Amino acid sequence: MSETMMISLTVNGQRYQRQVEPRLLLSDFLRHELDLTGTHVGCEHGVCGACTILVDGVAVRSCLMFAVQADGCELLTVEGLAPGPEQLHPLQAAFRQAHALQCGFCTPGFLMTLAPWLAQHPNPTDEEIRLALSGNLCRCTGYQHIVEAVKMAAEIC
Repeated sequence: MSETMMISLTVNGQRYQRQVEPRLLLSDFLRHELDLTGTHVGCEHGVCGACTILVDGVAVRSCLMFAVQADGCELLTVEGLAPGPEQLHPLQAAFRQAHALQCGFCTPGFLMTLAPWLAQHPNPTDEEIRLALSGNLCRCTGYQHIVEAVKMAAEIC
C-alpha cells in the first residue's frame, strides 16, 4: 500500500484538505481529485503550457509539480480567473472577441500564463507579447489572433 500525505491548499478561493500519494502530479490532483478539468494535460513534460496555473500568483506548469509541493499554497486555475459566474476576465473576453481560440485545448494555459504577465506589462508591444506566448503551444490559431487578443485585453485592463 502506498504512503499518503495530508495536504491543505486553497484553490480558486476555496480551502481543500486531501490525503494524496507523494507521486501525484498537481495537474492530476486538480483534474481528478477536485474535478477542475480546465487545467489541460498535453505533453506532460512542461513544454506545451496547457497545464499552466497560478501558484501563489506565479504561472507554473502543474504537470511538473507534485500536489504535495502545493501544500499551504494558493492556487488559481482557469475556473477561478473570471471575477464572477456571469462575467469574463478581460483576457477571456478578448480571446472570444478576437477569435483567439479554435479547439480551445491550449486556451486555459495561455490565459493563466498571460493574466499575471499582462498585469506586469500593461502596454506590451507585439514583440513582447510574442515572447510571453513563446512558452505555450497552439496547433490551431497561428498566434496572430492571440496577439490581437492580448493587445485588446491590455486596453481593457
